[in-house]
Amino acid sequence: MGGLGVVALLFVALWVASLPLRDASLVDRVWGLAFIVLAAWYAWARPAGEIPIAGQLLLGLVTIWGLRLSIHLTRRNWGKGEDYRYAAMRTRHGTRFGLLSLGTVFLLQAGLVWVIGMPLYAGIRGAAPAGMAAWVLMVAGVAFWIVGFGFETVGDWQLARHRADPARRGRVLDTGLWHYTRHPNYFGDAMVWWGLWLIAAAAGGAWTVFAPALMTLFLMRVSGVALLEKQLLETRPGYRDYVARTNAFFPWFPRG
Repeated sequence: MGGLGVVALLFVALWVASLPLRDASLVDRVWGLAFIVLAAWYAWARPAGEIPIAGQLLLGLVTIWGLRLSIHLTRRNWGKGEDYRYAAMRTRHGTRFGLLSLGTVFLLQAGLVWVIGMPLYAGIRGAAPAGMAAWVLMVAGVAFWIVGFGFETVGDWQLARHRADPARRGRVLDTGLWHYTRHPNYFGDAMVWWGLWLIAAAAGGAWTVFAPALMTLFLMRVSGVALLEKQLLETRPGYRDYVARTNAFFPWFPRG
């Protein structure tokens, strides 16, 4: 069985669990864990021989990233019911949503995990890095990952503190990392995956550049910034002023 089959089985099992709970947003909580499962499968199914250092780095770094993300999303959404995006789909499709969600939510995300996780395959199953250029790529990849993981983790922590403060209820978060980018967690996520790609490139996986590019596209234009900002512009007073002075994705000093 290949990596696609493994993640497909994981998400089908998750879909079955979501039916009695009427909560398709379970899929978001397992997103990070799915990459860990995929990386572990590639490591287990690797032909005889030690996993190269690039593959070991990928396995370790994606495990840290995936565990943090899944724990964070589970804690944040615990007891809050189905995410508004899936609730809207459920309302729109009615009783058909249960079956439709298998393809439009669960198997779709399984396919995305497999495609975006290609650098894991290339690095874990690839050759041992050789030469100075390969080591430079690995060091750069780890540096990208550290910066990205820092932005994602600190950004989520600052947002959680903001939401927990009654005095700031209804106000726009524009301090800390959020002073320089409207979405430090999404920017951090993209940096993490560009870092993992650089590490994979050191093991001959430069061809998987489409994976971090696709992740960045989704974060900026599809399911990340674009989708969230549409809701915030309609529901959060003062958000338009925040948009006018603060970069959406890449951190920079605010305007004005």
